[in-house]
Amino acid sequence: MKQPAPAQRGKPAAKVKRKSREELNQEARDRKRDKKHSGLKAGNRANPETKGAGKGQGQKNADPRTGSKKPVALVADGKTVPEKKPVAKAKPKAEKVRLTPEEELAKLENDERLDTLLDRLESGETLSAEDQAWLDQTLDRIDELMETLGIALDDGAEDEQAEVDMMRLLKGN
Repeated sequence: MKQPAPAQRGKPAAKVKRKSREELNQEARDRKRDKKHSGLKAGNRANPETKGAGKGQGQKNADPRTGSKKPVALVADGKTVPEKKPVAKAKPKAEKVRLTPEEELAKLENDERLDTLLDRLESGETLSAEDQAWLDQTLDRIDELMETLGIALDDGAEDEQAEVDMMRLLKGN
């Protein structure tokens, strides 16, 4: 093989004509356009083109990504049997046991939660809104039951004592 001849030494290389800015811009646009249009059409995966539309028009063009439609046996003997769902039986609602007022009052008076909340109130703690609401509701129910049963608290003695104290304050003793 021959070696390429070295460039001549005395002659300057031929002047390369420089391209104007406008020509460079146009070439860049052309390259970009060619690059943009390479590849497949948008949505090709979701909507594949039908190849050979003239051939096999009677056959449905199946999506190659879908699996087999053949039913798979899930039981050991190989037969597929549709599973029957058991019909939900209507459960009878448990009727609330109606307590007599005496029993209900006894139950409320022996309630542990009520005792602990009352102890906390007496010790000066502040109760949460939920606990306070439950306590008020329970105490109101106890008052209703006591009223129904005709049981009266000994509030009369306290009222008389309060009246005596008020009289002492008014007289200035």
